[in-house]
Amino acid sequence: MPKVLVSDKLSPRAVDIFKGRGIEVDVKTGLKPEELIAIIGDYDGLAIRSATKVTQEVLDAATNLKVVGRAGIGVDNVDIPAATQKGVVVMNTPYGNAITTAEHAIAMMFALARQIPQANASTHAGKWEKSKFMGAELTGKTLGLIGCGNIGSIVAERAVGLRMKVIAYDPFLSPERAVDLGVEKVELDDLIRRADIISLHTPLTDKTRNILSAEAIGRMKPGVRIINCARGGLIDEAALKDALDSGHVAGAALDVFETEPAKEHPLFGHENVVCTPHLGASTSEAQENVALQVAEQISDYLLTGAVTNALNMPAVTAEEAPRLRPYMKLCTQLGGFAGQITESGLKSVRIEYQGDVASLNTRPLTSTMLQGLLSPLLESVNMVSAPVIARERGIEVKVTKSESCRDYHSLIRLEVTTERQTRSVEGTLFGDSLPRIVRINDIAVEAELGPDMLYLVNEDKPGFIGSLGTAIGDAGVNIASFHLGRTDAGGQAICLVQVDGPVPAEGLEAVRALPHVVQAKPLRF
Repeated sequence: MPKVLVSDKLSPRAVDIFKGRGIEVDVKTGLKPEELIAIIGDYDGLAIRSATKVTQEVLDAATNLKVVGRAGIGVDNVDIPAATQKGVVVMNTPYGNAITTAEHAIAMMFALARQIPQANASTHAGKWEKSKFMGAELTGKTLGLIGCGNIGSIVAERAVGLRMKVIAYDPFLSPERAVDLGVEKVELDDLIRRADIISLHTPLTDKTRNILSAEAIGRMKPGVRIINCARGGLIDEAALKDALDSGHVAGAALDVFETEPAKEHPLFGHENVVCTPHLGASTSEAQENVALQVAEQISDYLLTGAVTNALNMPAVTAEEAPRLRPYMKLCTQLGGFAGQITESGLKSVRIEYQGDVASLNTRPLTSTMLQGLLSPLLESVNMVSAPVIARERGIEVKVTKSESCRDYHSLIRLEVTTERQTRSVEGTLFGDSLPRIVRINDIAVEAELGPDMLYLVNEDKPGFIGSLGTAIGDAGVNIASFHLGRTDAGGQAICLVQVDGPVPAEGLEAVRALPHVVQAKPLRF
């Protein structure tokens, strides 16, 4: 009989699910790290919220652990690479609290527009300052959503019901989905310029960190209001305070902060700021939903091997795993490459399997490639959820197979069509196990991808490679390998440069300023 430990507070109904399915369950909350380490070896499954820290040390002691289930979205408290190395599946429940978080954003919007917290405090103090709290109507205002996925789309629907004009920036929002929601899809610069209220609903990634920078805030409408119920770190908090002090930003409502728990903060006490302690998912309904979901998911995996919302588990049988493993790495790289150089909304994806790989189970390969493609801009994308997310966002995915392959024993081609262009990347295995990029946009270029890469599109002109090497060297970064392809002499060229570490921002700007550079993007794998 499988045995599960519930180490954070979950609904009693979740415990009943485990018991009803024949799983032995212990509820031991508030464990100290050393206490958890002492007992974790007895359990096959671990159900947590955010309090329990599943560290390398915990996993080292978890000799029988097969699955960790997080009742909620964020898994910052789980060492996923260490869990993967130990063969422990990590699951979350990404959809159970979407409505609750969206409603909290709407509540924050009302609180800002009508100064409800400030008026409440004043009235409780017996001041009756009716003329002080002049509010603003939401009807007819333009709401700008940065991120229009699961939560953002719910906010959009509620705002449309309030007779607001809703505009949205989301590279993965298809035009058809935007029409269905009744929103106008726009670029980020347009949203920042036009919105009366801006609400953030995007994960925190390298691309979205400080997406509302000092420069972006400076280009907003005077009197704009800003809401963040998504992730701390999306807003330059110091720049926001300056804009609030000057009156350029009329108000801000924050449920999340760059450092949490936020016991002290420069914005605390500001008369035009509403703050809550990360309450986005804090309703009894949401907590019940995610608890029941995680109990079902853990039970399914332990009893049947079924995997739902896994963050690190490919749907591959034991027999298929040895043959698919090198192709999985190749597909991760192909998808990650395409995702990192994609800057506009995805419309369609075409994947071609040629040669020997076409005879294998390519479904996990497709899921892996979609995960790599979507991960740069979306949080908690995994092999299981990637196809669903693509379908929900109206991204057409077409897969073809051919047993013939002209130049290699196997070839995988990924073609991505966005609102602006179509790009492709092709890869193969050398020696049946070494992934290689062999073509980008019909330009032949053989490259092994390392942890840090620099991708450049440039005009093929004499002296360019020397000036590029100088710019990267001046930035204090060593070049590990250099791969070049071109259409013809003097035509368009592509460079893939492996470097020994990330190129700093000033170095990247120096590269982009070089003559003949069309595009320069840092990549991480």
